[in-house]
Amino acid sequence: MILTTTPSVDGKKIREYKGVVFGEVISGVDFVKDFTAGLTNFFGGRSNTYEQELLDAREQAMRELEQRASQMGADAVVGIDVDYEVLGANNGMLMVTVSGTAVSFE
Repeated sequence: MILTTTPSVDGKKIREYKGVVFGEVISGVDFVKDFTAGLTNFFGGRSNTYEQELLDAREQAMRELEQRASQMGADAVVGIDVDYEVLGANNGMLMVTVSGTAVSFE
């Protein structure tokens, strides 16, 4: 399946718009990751623990989007948008939402 942020795919003509499709992931950051990220914040540098958590959540959301589009009979998802939010009382939850339009080609 083709997944793209562009509104079309070169060399392909869209035959049918199947509808908007989403993938969502909400993940918590555990105490150990939060502690090590706090040390990085104190001493400076990049937080590998948070970066990995973000990467994993984004990949899971994209897989979910692809699975849902496949269930709709789509060949591709175009116009994909990725959004990030923090949730929870102490902003301890990360939400990644991806959305796009499921399409089929001629």
